Amino acid sequence: MQQQHRQPELVEGSLPVFVFPTELVFYADEQSSHKQVLTLYNPYEFALKFKVLCTAPNKYTVVDATGAVKPQCCVDIVIRHRDVRACHYGVYDKFRLQVSEQSQRKALGRKEVTATLRPSASQEPPSPRTQDEERRIKEQFADSEFFEQTAFQTAESRPVAGGPSLLTVLLGLVCMAALMLPTLGEQESTVPVYLHLSVNKKLVAAYVLGLLTMVILRT
Repeated sequence: MQQQHRQPELVEGSLPVFVFPTELVFYADEQSSHKQVLTLYNPYEFALKFKVLCTAPNKYTVVDATGAVKPQCCVDIVIRHRDVRACHYGVYDKFRLQVSEQSQRKALGRKEVTATLRPSASQEPPSPRTQDEERRIKEQFADSEFFEQTAFQTAESRPVAGGPSLLTVLLGLVCMAALMLPTLGEQESTVPVYLHLSVNKKLVAAYVLGLLTMVILRT
């Protein structure tokens, strides 16, 4: 009788998570560095879903803060620093990537990535952190709380169409009213003469009304 091979049940938090790079460095004087990319790898035979958390979510915009990675594939997660100010120089924040199986809610593994803002790349040549700096970072994040970044996805996604604006509607009504007024030169009309419009003005109103109609149909 042939034995069935069963995948061993994974313990919560025990699954290794592969992320590159493990540190994000933003430079205030380099606009291109304000956008960084984290690559999450899935070397396993099963799909993973992921979630990005952060200790300072108001400082960053994360595109696709939640998602899924197919087996033996990878996914890029774009992170933008959106609060580049001198008061944030040298402050370390942390991102936490939690992964789990598609059908389960418990986090099978997690990986933390540090992020910091520096004034300039030319002022600080890249060098490994000292033991004192590593200890200071660990102490800083000892009791840190991670928050979801999901709310910031809307900053990168296309806005939902909410219909025509009030100004567009009012302008359309004005054009319609202009087209309904008598043409200049009409004798049999109860409308005062100063409200009679020339043919050219009515053509302009008709043209504007046509443009507004196209705008409304596109929204």
